Amino acid sequence: MNNHQTQMRHAVGVAESARHRARPNPWVGAVVVCTDGTVFSGATSAPGGAHAEIVALNAAHAAHASTKGATLYSTLEPCAHIGRTGACTTAIINAGVSTVVVGIKDPDSLVAGRGLDQLKAAGIEVISDVCADEVKKQLHPYIHHRITGRPFVRLKMACTMDARITLPGGRKRITGPEAQRRVHELRADSDVIITGNATVRADDPLLTVRDCDGKSPRRIVLVSVLGSVPADAKVQPCEEWSGSLTDLLEDLGRQGVIVAMVEAGSRVARSFFEQNLVDEYIFHIAPIVCGDEDTLPVFDGLPETTAAQMWRGTLSMVEVFGSDIEIIFSPQRQKVPAS
Repeated sequence: MNNHQTQMRHAVGVAESARHRARPNPWVGAVVVCTDGTVFSGATSAPGGAHAEIVALNAAHAAHASTKGATLYSTLEPCAHIGRTGACTTAIINAGVSTVVVGIKDPDSLVAGRGLDQLKAAGIEVISDVCADEVKKQLHPYIHHRITGRPFVRLKMACTMDARITLPGGRKRITGPEAQRRVHELRADSDVIITGNATVRADDPLLTVRDCDGKSPRRIVLVSVLGSVPADAKVQPCEEWSGSLTDLLEDLGRQGVIVAMVEAGSRVARSFFEQNLVDEYIFHIAPIVCGDEDTLPVFDGLPETTAAQMWRGTLSMVEVFGSDIEIIFSPQRQKVPAS
């Protein structure tokens, strides 16, 4: 591992602190290494606040360190346009930085290479694609939004080993407290939670963040008729949507929603699945065999398929939370024949 990789991984770690507060901006980390060896870091502030590069430079200036000839590391290409804040490239040039190392170029059409070009034109050495795979993984939802115009959609389901999402006798809790705390972390990592009116009426969920730090997401309930969510439902205040799922995602994308999580019943889950609208599946599987055909499956009403038509995904991660297993996988975006 060379020094550029070491400092970029430092910046990746710093960026994690901004994941919940930065959206709809990307959660970026930056590190400034001054010629005397002192190191300063910063992460993206809340919308309207300073970007990561400015935070890191301000930290150096507050310590009376000289940034002339310094090397700046940023997980994402610095912006060259003026939005709610000034252009980061201008601040970098004015600070006398001599080298800028970036993880990836910004896919946002307002940036898209312009930041790097402006730095090069000012005589600054630019090194790109350092730890690019790690940065792409960290910023995957943001990149997806900027490329597709839609939010990154996660579908979270809790089920038994035989893929049932309800239990006999009306018992509601399938997974244990550790997995349930994990759900709150996933909610904090989401801008919007989407559920169905049937789930609201059957379970009366809050769908808020309670067991971890983070802001509760907006709650959207899918309804057949607007105004049908009970006024005293715990999900209130919520928004209602009666149109198509595709139109909903397009609308949310235009609003700057980066991450949308679907927490709903088997019919809504099936609709998102059948329409290929899910970017990441998160299953919490409890060590329980339900064995009751009258309980609901993960996807209700799927048509029968042949072995060659079976949907297959790509496994991303497996983790244990208490006595339950979290499995994260993504679609392959096309059906592949069974081996």
